[in-house]
Amino acid sequence: MQTLVNNYMFIGAVIMFGIGFMILLLHNNLIKKIIGMNIMDTSVFLLFVSLGYIKGKEAPIIVGGEISKMGYVNPLPTGLMLTGIVVAVSVTAFMLALTIKLNDMYGTIELDEIQKMRGR
Repeated sequence: MQTLVNNYMFIGAVIMFGIGFMILLLHNNLIKKIIGMNIMDTSVFLLFVSLGYIKGKEAPIIVGGEISKMGYVNPLPTGLMLTGIVVAVSVTAFMLALTIKLNDMYGTIELDEIQKMRGR
């Protein structure tokens, strides 16, 4: 039980990823699929940020020329997650633009209806 309490961020990330994955698999609506993918992205960001956190360490900012004796947290995971967030927002915008084009072309955003119109 203590292991579950200590690793609640990892468990939360896995549960969020599972929810997003199930939304992606079970729904035919393209907007719901985009939301599921965003939930999966957020769970990965949560996992990496929680892995980069070290209890008792400080942010790597030197104030007043003094270097902390406690040590610093590695800033690389946080920087990578900021880059990942920018990429995720860009991919989301692109997917939404494609969804708008599909809606203009077929009059629906349901994948099964689009496949029926295309004859598959």
